[in-house]
Amino acid sequence: MIYLNMDDSRMVSIAQVREFIKVGKDIAFKGQQKQQKYAWIEDVLLRFRYFSLRKKDKSILRRYIRTVTGYSTSQLTRLITKKKKIGKILPSSTRRHTFTKRYTAEDIARLIETDNAHSRLSGPATKRIFTRMADLFSDVRFKHLKDISVSHLYNLRGTRQYESHALTFTKTKSVNAAIAERRKPDPKGKPGYVRVDTVHQGDRDKEKGVYHINIVDEVIQWEIVGCVEGISEAFLAPLLCDLLEQFPFVIRGFHSDNGGEYINKVVARLLNKLLIDQTKSRSRHTNDNALVEGKNGSIVRKHMGYMHIPRGYAGAINRFYKEHFNVYLNFHRPCGFAEERISEKGKVKKVYNHYLTPFEALKSHLNASNFLKEGVSMEKLEEIANAMSDNECAAEMQKAKDELFKSFSFFKK
Repeated sequence: MIYLNMDDSRMVSIAQVREFIKVGKDIAFKGQQKQQKYAWIEDVLLRFRYFSLRKKDKSILRRYIRTVTGYSTSQLTRLITKKKKIGKILPSSTRRHTFTKRYTAEDIARLIETDNAHSRLSGPATKRIFTRMADLFSDVRFKHLKDISVSHLYNLRGTRQYESHALTFTKTKSVNAAIAERRKPDPKGKPGYVRVDTVHQGDRDKEKGVYHINIVDEVIQWEIVGCVEGISEAFLAPLLCDLLEQFPFVIRGFHSDNGGEYINKVVARLLNKLLIDQTKSRSRHTNDNALVEGKNGSIVRKHMGYMHIPRGYAGAINRFYKEHFNVYLNFHRPCGFAEERISEKGKVKKVYNHYLTPFEALKSHLNASNFLKEGVSMEKLEEIANAMSDNECAAEMQKAKDELFKSFSFFKK
């Protein structure tokens, strides 16, 4: 630390300044007043004849002054310009214009008092309390506050005094639900690890539409779709139990996003009862649930569209899914299975050259029967697969879907 009483009068050449900068990068100037700093800067400018120096030498001298004083480049430029114009570096006598404060610390204290008493009401409600306190209850302490604008009331709530003393002021906290583990599932090539997501069928006139529940196995892409009136626990828990029961193999993992419809105690108890491991997506990992989200668009939206469907039709849609749609998806609709290839540069690229129905993908596994539930055999699944051709099953599914849509009252118009 260099103090004001330092003697640098022996430093008279730019070469000496350059050497000082090399060894004095961390040296700072310490003074009590601006006048003392300004006087030292004036002395340096005169001693080195700053205004007659070459541009390169000026740069070195300016760097020396900044190193010692700690002033910024723009601040030092203003001081040197002042020296050139008036021959003296003097502190500015003008003061920056500031608006007078109408609402004092006492007014903020009354705001804190009111918010703490009423658990922080809305701005208009709080202003109404100020008016009542001043006019109805003759409390002179609220005389200024009764005329405050609602927007400025929120400004006062942002002051340091308010945040330090208001009991109702809390910063936003992240929600930490101690349900499900936040990680990506690792099925190790075995079926039984499913991904789940919700597709909403739109709102109309503030009326909610039906919700589609889409569950897809990560490895063989076996897909079961259901429909429910709402995503509250009362509606969702029975449907989830039915959808999981429709899978022919044992479910070992259940992965969803962080939505409250799946991350709750009711679903957790259901999965725990079925000995199913529950996981949820990680933050900043958008691909954790990408498989089912892709199916939402290519399957659910493609067949059900985007129009609003009233909640009362959820039962009919769910029967269509169970009796026709899910059979078609798993036994007669081929899915693309990715093969990862690594380029010469080490980039991993997914190539979709293999297309199999989910049932064919299940059969392709060694000891596929070991994954099946009790009472389900490969022979029974083969009978379902061979009962109709792909086109016959698709045509029957489309016919059932047409009848379903014709049953909608809004669709008949």
